[in-house]
Amino acid sequence: MSIGLAVAIYFIVWWTVLFAVLPIGVRTQGEEGAVVPSTPASAPVRPRFLLVISLTTLISAVVFALIYAVLVWKIIDFDKLPIGPR
Repeated sequence: MSIGLAVAIYFIVWWTVLFAVLPIGVRTQGEEGAVVPSTPASAPVRPRFLLVISLTTLISAVVFALIYAVLVWKIIDFDKLPIGPR
């Protein structure tokens, strides 16, 4: 696996995991009962960006390691799967 491909895969995994992690534990202004004027009630009270980015990076590293292992060490032999043209 080339460096460019590894970076591209990690980038895609990171963004996918970010959108999965983003809503975890978020409390909205509407839920807290303290809506700031001129903002939507669905706006978060405390976004916790550092926690979200750290958790996303950690989960992405694990997912990327699994993808790397499958591709580099050929844990799954994709040539023997009964899919695609023969």
